[in-house]
Amino acid sequence: MNELLQVYALCVLVLCLKMFAISCYQGFFRMRGLAFTNREDAAFFSRAAQSEELPQVVRASKAWANDLENIPLFFVLGGLCVALGASTGTADGLFVGFTFARVVHTLTYLTGRQPWRTLAYGVGLICLFGLGIVGASVL
Repeated sequence: MNELLQVYALCVLVLCLKMFAISCYQGFFRMRGLAFTNREDAAFFSRAAQSEELPQVVRASKAWANDLENIPLFFVLGGLCVALGASTGTADGLFVGFTFARVVHTLTYLTGRQPWRTLAYGVGLICLFGLGIVGASVL
């Protein structure tokens, strides 16, 4: 397995685990407060359904939605860089930069930290643009 593919695969794994952690975070707060918006979930725990999600669950849902807008682009652009044999030093730096930025973005989103959340988002976006440029330069 070539080095670029290894770095890409590791970053994909970290991003998938990060997204799984957001789901666990939501579940933790729902279970801790036994607060469910779905009637069947509330009934299972002999509770009344809540009209609104807990604030922590709402915030995690927004972080998850943001991931769904960005991480698939990384999967595609990163996969293209690997398939096209892009420069290892540049591409793997962008892979790691994007992954680190998304982890920081999630942590700062869940804890309500500005301007760090926006900065992390911006770094991730710059990495995506960079991957597009690297991939296009190989064509």
